[in-house]
Amino acid sequence: MAKKILCIIDYLGSGGAQRQIVNLAVEFKKSGHDISFLTYHNKNDFYRLTLEDNNIPIACIAESNYIKRMIKMRKYIRHGKYDVILSFLAAANFICEISTFPYHKWKLIVGERSANPHLLISWKLRLFRYFHIFANQVVANSQTNIELVRQVNSFLSKKKCKVIYNMIDLAKWMPSDSFTFRKNELFTIVVLASHRHLKNLNGFIDAVLLLTKEEQSELRIQWYGNILDNSFDLGIIKIKENGIEDIFQFENATHNILDCMQQADAVGLFSFYEGFPNAICEGMACGKPVLCSNISDIPLLITEKKLIFDPNDVFSISKTLRFLLSLNADELNEIGKKNRTMAEQYFDKEAIVSKYITLFNA
Repeated sequence: MAKKILCIIDYLGSGGAQRQIVNLAVEFKKSGHDISFLTYHNKNDFYRLTLEDNNIPIACIAESNYIKRMIKMRKYIRHGKYDVILSFLAAANFICEISTFPYHKWKLIVGERSANPHLLISWKLRLFRYFHIFANQVVANSQTNIELVRQVNSFLSKKKCKVIYNMIDLAKWMPSDSFTFRKNELFTIVVLASHRHLKNLNGFIDAVLLLTKEEQSELRIQWYGNILDNSFDLGIIKIKENGIEDIFQFENATHNILDCMQQADAVGLFSFYEGFPNAICEGMACGKPVLCSNISDIPLLITEKKLIFDPNDVFSISKTLRFLLSLNADELNEIGKKNRTMAEQYFDKEAIVSKYITLFNA
């Protein structure tokens, strides 16, 4: 039976949470459901065109006053006669949970997408999670995230909490038949991440500086992401001071992620924390070796443990880079095949969509 579903998030920027909720909405629409979107920041509409191309209407309550915003969004939600509301990220979740008072007929599913360790010490972040008792279901994209939330809010039952990994279209995200590892004797690592301190560009640069000149000469970094704080400017200064401009190439966030990834030798992520990073899921689906911080559920899913490092330790990052650069084409291909197998097991689009539909109908 078709459902009337409202998807809510802060804005339609290029972030991982935005990508997942937009892709889910498109799949729900294809399944015959009535889908619409509500945001509350009218900026950086990276995914607006995707929704418009799929005839998914978008409403934005761009109210700067937080209290007025909550009141307006609550009214919009309660008057919409929705069957299901799906929200992602803490503030949007909180507004949706407040909107359930004093009663509600719709099913509210809130999505936890960031295993931020500050959750344990920030009164604001903790308060947001206490309101999860008013949601019908709390869904996270990693077991690590769910455990963190339940540590903060002990009133949440295991039954109410569910882990659903990121959705990947495996027919689209797949290895390229024409790709060859170590083309032109260079090793290219693609990083898909916005520029924020938590993404750890500074630590990554320091790790590259620990490599030998010969290792550095092989390495090429292509980093795609929008600039959100001064970490990018600080990184550029350090790169220029150390004369390693030839290694790093920076570009804005792009819709052409697939081609970038398929032509890379590996996919990297150096964050201090994440929910569960889309780039790693997509890199695995494309049959790439991935090197990543020991965060979230990544250590559970990556079979080559030598490609996992401590993001707080530049020597650990550098050691991982050195190991990766030591691998030949056959070894890289074998690691990539294992990652593809794991992606097929955990990130399959049809299976992920089915899990959400099951929650809608429960």
